[in-house]
Amino acid sequence: MIETTTIEQLREVVRAWRRSGERVAFVPTMGNLHAGHAHLVDQARSHAKHVVVSIFVNPLQFGPQEDLANYPRTIDQDRTILRAHGASLLFLPSVAEMYPVPLDDTTKVAVPNLSDVLCGAARPGHFDGVATVVARLFNIVQPDLALFGEKDFQQLRVIQRMVRDLAFSIEIIGVPTVREADGLAMSSRNGYLTQEQRRIAPRLHEALQTARARIVRGERDFQAVEADASAQLAAAGLRPDYVAVRRADDLAVPRADDVDLVILAAAWLGRARLIDNVRVV
Repeated sequence: MIETTTIEQLREVVRAWRRSGERVAFVPTMGNLHAGHAHLVDQARSHAKHVVVSIFVNPLQFGPQEDLANYPRTIDQDRTILRAHGASLLFLPSVAEMYPVPLDDTTKVAVPNLSDVLCGAARPGHFDGVATVVARLFNIVQPDLALFGEKDFQQLRVIQRMVRDLAFSIEIIGVPTVREADGLAMSSRNGYLTQEQRRIAPRLHEALQTARARIVRGERDFQAVEADASAQLAAAGLRPDYVAVRRADDLAVPRADDVDLVILAAAWLGRARLIDNVRVV
C-alpha cells in the first residue's frame, strides 16, 4: 500500500494508473476504522483495480462544541485494516495541505435544502463542511467512483446532489449499513459508549424497525409513528434528537401516497450521538 501526505504525489500515482487504463475507486474516511469501513474497501475493490482511501479529520464539519480535538486517531490500526483489505493508496493530508488558506477564507460548497434539515438542523454548517471537503477530495483524487455507507443516509444524499449539480464525472455508490450482531450500526463513535450504554444502544435500530413495520402494515399517520418511536427511545434510556419519516430520494416530508420512504433517527447516549435509518419501500 502506497502512503502519501501530499496532493502532488497522490496525483502522480493516480496519473500512472490512468495511463495504464486502470479504474480508480475512492473511499473517504476520518479514520478510526472499523469493519464497516473495511467493507467499503472490499466493495470498492470489486469495482476498480485501485482503491484510494483518505483519512482526514475535517475541521470544517465540526461545530464549536463538538469533538474535533477528541475525535479518535488510530492510524496504526487503520493502516493494518487497509493493508489487510487491499487498499492501494492511503492519503493522509494535513489541514494545511487540504486547506492552504485560513478556514474562514476558504471557498465552501453548500447543498441547499438537504443540508439544513435533520442532522443539519442539529449541527448547523456540518454538511457544508462535508460537501466542501468531499468536493476538494474528488478534485484531488479524480476517481471513477466513490463509495459511502448508507448509515449516513443524509450525507449520501448531500453528496449525490452535489455531484449531480456540479457535474462531477464520478459514480456514487451507497453501501448498505454494516451492523453488529445485535443490530447496532457500526460507527467510530460507538467507542464512546460505556458497557451499559452499549447494551442499550441497539434499541435505536429496534425502534426504527418497529416504526417501519407500522408503515409497511399501511399506517400513514407519520407524525404518530415518529412520536411513538421517540417515546420508545426515551423509555430505553436514549435522548432522541429526532425521528423522521422522509421521502428517500430528497428527504422531503412525505405525502400519504409516497411509498419509497426512509425512517431516520439520531439520539444521544452518553457522549455518543448515534444515527441510523431503515428504508421502507
